Amino acid sequence: MFSGIVEEMGAVKSVQKGLHGTRLSILAATILEDIHIGESVSISGACLTVTDFGAQDFAVDVSPETLNITTLGTTSVGTPVNLERAMKLNERIGGHLVTGHVDGVGTIRRREQDGNAIQLTIEVPDSIARYCVKKGSITVEGISLTINDVSDNSFAVTIIPHTAKVTTMGLKQIGDSVNLETDLIGKYVERLLQSSGKTSVQSTPVINRDYLQKRGLI
Repeated sequence: MFSGIVEEMGAVKSVQKGLHGTRLSILAATILEDIHIGESVSISGACLTVTDFGAQDFAVDVSPETLNITTLGTTSVGTPVNLERAMKLNERIGGHLVTGHVDGVGTIRRREQDGNAIQLTIEVPDSIARYCVKKGSITVEGISLTINDVSDNSFAVTIIPHTAKVTTMGLKQIGDSVNLETDLIGKYVERLLQSSGKTSVQSTPVINRDYLQKRGLI
């Protein structure tokens, strides 16, 4: 479990691709001060397990599933990444509860300077948009952010100067893809309501003659 408060910005040192997955070596400093094999690290929002480490870097194995649903599938040597170690129970939670299980990828559609801050509008698929609420929390590239505004297929967030300086969000431009994780609480609430019968999973209607007649269309 993470808090969405990035500890440092690292960079991809090497990418080793194999038949069953990919091994990434990540250059880092701060998180290497207290790291062990088997520990979880959030890499731009994706929870991965440390398989090896040295004085200046650490390694993780990335499964095909993670490569397919996150931006890690297109990473290359030199790509900057946000890093956070798993949080301790005796520490403050500065952001919100983050699992590191990426729900999907969004695309930056607008980037505007607003005083000393940056306003970003991120386009998202329907599977993510349903959990986005104004003033709610969302994890973008492993960063806990507050949603300022919501539309049918996008949301807006503000990147303050500190966040822009110490994370990859200051480098992101229009058209860039970002890893997204929606608020865990919203997903649990939806599941509980479905189980109690107070809501149902939306399904695509079958458009046939009977469907059209019931709605007075024919």
